[in-house]
Amino acid sequence: MSPVNAVLRRELRSYFVTPVAYVFLVIFLVLAGILTFYVGDFYERGQADLQPFFIMQPWLYLILVPAITMRMWAEEAKGGTLELLLTLPLTLWQAMLGKFLAAWLFIGLALALTFPIWVTVNYLGSPDNGIIVAGYLGSWLMAGTFIAIGACLSALTRSQVVAFILTALVCVLLILVGQPQVLDLFQGGWPRRLINAVGYLSMLRHFEAISRGVLDLRDLLYFLLSIIGWLLAGVLLLDLKRTR
Repeated sequence: MSPVNAVLRRELRSYFVTPVAYVFLVIFLVLAGILTFYVGDFYERGQADLQPFFIMQPWLYLILVPAITMRMWAEEAKGGTLELLLTLPLTLWQAMLGKFLAAWLFIGLALALTFPIWVTVNYLGSPDNGIIVAGYLGSWLMAGTFIAIGACLSALTRSQVVAFILTALVCVLLILVGQPQVLDLFQGGWPRRLINAVGYLSMLRHFEAISRGVLDLRDLLYFLLSIIGWLLAGVLLLDLKRTR
């Protein structure tokens, strides 16, 4: 068994030996349904698609994903098991990757369990299922970025509460940074190229493009490179802790 697989299995097991995983799944599914059919005005729109479901995904992740990732490294540090983990025959990259993949698979399971919403849309009309598949892919990639941010910031502190707040703050900034209302604040004072570059950092901008069925390589690379970058930053933070 590879070190990454060992860490992954350990983390997944830790989710399900306590009620945390089941509570998370129930809350996720209930909120996804409420936000889609009621807050998202699913019936009033009169269209057979899952755009209301995907539009609400970033805000759903903003609350629930930090609750999953805040314990990832902060709990290890507080409980004194971080030092033990760092002495095992595995690299920091392997430990970080194993924890990240476990959380990403767990979120993937939560997404897969929303299939009744997809079935309902197909029962009520004839949606473009290719666009829906693209939306699920974009949602999972966005969740991976949220998790990578949470993994990095959890490595920064021993406090789970601080890790939660920092993760939520960074994620909401990456959601809002590309909104026209935010970019308008910089009009006139910043060069147009710089404003466009700031807008490109918006997680919401790339996710919305994928959720509409547009699989642009630039959007996919944005999420993949963001995941790698945040995980690398987390590894560097852990390495600093080890050298101290």
